[in-house]
Amino acid sequence: MSRRCELTGIGPMVGNNVSHSNIKTKRRFLPALAPASLQSDALGQTFKLRISNAARRTLDFRGGLDIFLVKAKDEQLSPRALKIKRQLKAKLAAQAPAAAA
Repeated sequence: MSRRCELTGIGPMVGNNVSHSNIKTKRRFLPALAPASLQSDALGQTFKLRISNAARRTLDFRGGLDIFLVKAKDEQLSPRALKIKRQLKAKLAAQAPAAAA
């Protein structure tokens, strides 16, 4: 399983452990990923995604999964998140003409 956030695309970073004697050894900084059940208001479904804790806080700040996905860049999203975004855009496009009429 990939160690990459499905919404923000954040992945492992590389750095150094630096000892007291200033010896440097390579290490990996892994993102804090957690499984999350996210509710889509427009689609009326719950989706299980593996996201970072920072992404969870961003979702709360922006107002939910739907708003986050509409504004997110496609390059950052995982294939599962892209599929949800496409469904969401299709649903919103179908609702727009009905609301205008």
